[in-house]
Amino acid sequence: MPDDLTGLIQETHLKDALSERYLAYALSTIMSRSLPDVRDGLKPVHRRLIYAMHQLRLDPTAGFKKCARVVGDVMGKYHPHGDASIYDAMVRMAQDFAARYPLVEGQGNFGNIDGDNPAAMRYTEARLTQVAQAMLAGIDEDAVDFRPTYDGEESEPIVLPGAFPNLLANGAAGIAVGMATSIPPHNAGEICAAAIHLIQHPDATTADLLRHMPGPDFPTGGVLVEDASAILTAYETGRGGFRLRAKWEVEKGKHGTWSIVVTEIPYQVQKSRLIEQVAQLMEDKKLPLLGDIRDESSDIIRLVLEPKTRGVEPEVLMETVFRATALETRFPLNMNVLDATRTPRVMGLSEVVRSWLDHRHEVLVRRSNHRLTAIERRLEVLDGYLLVYLNLDEVIQIIREEEHPKPRLIARFSLTDVQAEAILNMRLRSLRRLEEMEIRKEHKSLSKELKDLRALLSNDKLRWVRITEELEDTRKKFGSGPLGDRRTELGTAPAPVDINTDAFVEREPITVILSEKGWIRAVKGAVADPNDLKFKEGDKVRLLLPCQTTDRLTLLATNGKAFTLKAADLPRGRGDGQPVRLLAELTNEDDITALFVAVEGTKYLIASNTGRGFIVPATELLAEKRTGKQVLNLKPKEEAALCVPAEGDHVATIGENRRLLVFPLDQVPEMARGSGVILQRYKDGNLSDAKVFRLADGLTWKLGDRVRTETDLRPWLAERGTAGRLPPNGFPKTPKFGG
Repeated sequence: MPDDLTGLIQETHLKDALSERYLAYALSTIMSRSLPDVRDGLKPVHRRLIYAMHQLRLDPTAGFKKCARVVGDVMGKYHPHGDASIYDAMVRMAQDFAARYPLVEGQGNFGNIDGDNPAAMRYTEARLTQVAQAMLAGIDEDAVDFRPTYDGEESEPIVLPGAFPNLLANGAAGIAVGMATSIPPHNAGEICAAAIHLIQHPDATTADLLRHMPGPDFPTGGVLVEDASAILTAYETGRGGFRLRAKWEVEKGKHGTWSIVVTEIPYQVQKSRLIEQVAQLMEDKKLPLLGDIRDESSDIIRLVLEPKTRGVEPEVLMETVFRATALETRFPLNMNVLDATRTPRVMGLSEVVRSWLDHRHEVLVRRSNHRLTAIERRLEVLDGYLLVYLNLDEVIQIIREEEHPKPRLIARFSLTDVQAEAILNMRLRSLRRLEEMEIRKEHKSLSKELKDLRALLSNDKLRWVRITEELEDTRKKFGSGPLGDRRTELGTAPAPVDINTDAFVEREPITVILSEKGWIRAVKGAVADPNDLKFKEGDKVRLLLPCQTTDRLTLLATNGKAFTLKAADLPRGRGDGQPVRLLAELTNEDDITALFVAVEGTKYLIASNTGRGFIVPATELLAEKRTGKQVLNLKPKEEAALCVPAEGDHVATIGENRRLLVFPLDQVPEMARGSGVILQRYKDGNLSDAKVFRLADGLTWKLGDRVRTETDLRPWLAERGTAGRLPPNGFPKTPKFGG
């Protein structure tokens, strides 16, 4: 460190220092790690892997080398990161179920679709594939720029020439800082066809391109069931998603039995985890139509799904499975890539294809210029050789007699320095007559190639014709056969199937347990002793609700919304259950007012904490959506306080001020939704409790373990909306009716 900097302290605001360093980290993540380049579709680690293997001469025709050797070279020369991350990237490039067109050919255990890990890098071997070789075509012909590696000892390509449409063909996924990318794989033959169409019709729309490449082509197959208009919108904007389903067929058995055989599963779904998920849902009775699932796969996927009864339609069974499991997935589309200027942008399909074509055009020009320069150098040498043959004796005499023959040759025959040096370095055997004929033949061939290259470089149309020919070659090489044939079937958006799974739910008694902190679960049968129930630390039981698995529960929240929960869908077992907010869309500010089984034909009194309420039929409390249904309209600082059955002819309300009021039920209106009317007026406090009862039976309430009844209610009978009077002696201090 220089002496003038020793001990120097600069004061900087922490905010500025953090901002500067975080910005540097964010840019590094975006540009050097997570986002692919639109030109070759590769991230730096993949590009460095391919280039390092090229340097090791691991071509498709060469032998294999240990992956540890490759990873060591990549880490030591080009990629200063951990060996595990480099090897993981290499493994993915070799997995035919992960990469649509593998760039690495692996030998050994590279993992499988069940999610098993690959063998360690010291056991596996690898070499490049034909696809990777196409990506490298022209790398040694000045096709792309190079930059120094991190230590300055080597150089690496900024981008590969990319004769193969890798970005769309193999897709990409990554999460950077503040942005992400997700591009599904496509069919290389279809991409080339779309690119050729774009060359021939520069104003082609996205819809025109989709006639050639109608959608993704995943390595694991499956059926694409996304709506055509949604696909078009996704490719136009660069953002969207694709709905993908497993491919299945019905297999007939003996005596009218049948089973479903799944032969292809969605992309990036691990088969073993999928089976575990289905088995767990069957145990939780979330798949009432499915009887059993078996894995009969070898190297070919074969999952057998057996129905619980033969009376179920296969389409209905599969619809229930698709809705609940990963046999149907949605693959997101977010074409966020680095453009030619290394700027991250979300591109549409036509812009992505055009960017790749522009890169191919630049590569063609650079390779042509490189070849042109090489030919000109060679022709210069050949011209010197031919001059030797025309004046052979004189050239030999000058070389034999002159002490410095080079200047003499240049002066005598008007040679260039390069020509004179080449003549002096000629071997004697090259002076034979046959060699002269070969040189003249080579000179003629190179002169013609030189003329063609100059014509190519001066004519834009000729260059695009050449690129079209290259695309046709790529299309023929990679667009057909076992590697190139389309694997993902193009289906149509499935028609809605009406599934009534309630009829297949086995009816059995259960007890729903709701805790104070909002965790819900169900146990089989009745709860003998609530004290034996276990909860999370600091939590306890709030409500025990006996019901049947076929029941539908109504949940009323403090925000005035009603939600419907299926008892059969509640988590079962000995665990803590799950937060009720996952079943009903509630915010952290909302709480549960009531949870009960809404009996059809019954009416309920619903009221707010300020004493406003109305009668609502049970049918109006049904809400199949997770977002619920607004039943009680609330003013600011109001909450839904209660919802009780309206069975009787009179209503008893009591406020927090211990004022009891009894009035006829017919004074309360019946509504489907609203703010309600004033049930009882309060000077201080709010509504504490309400109850609907028959006046002839008297008003009952609980006091400890005893039940008390008051039959003479004349002192408390009044019109709705009045203040009420103090309750009878012996009324709880809470004040609540307690049942």
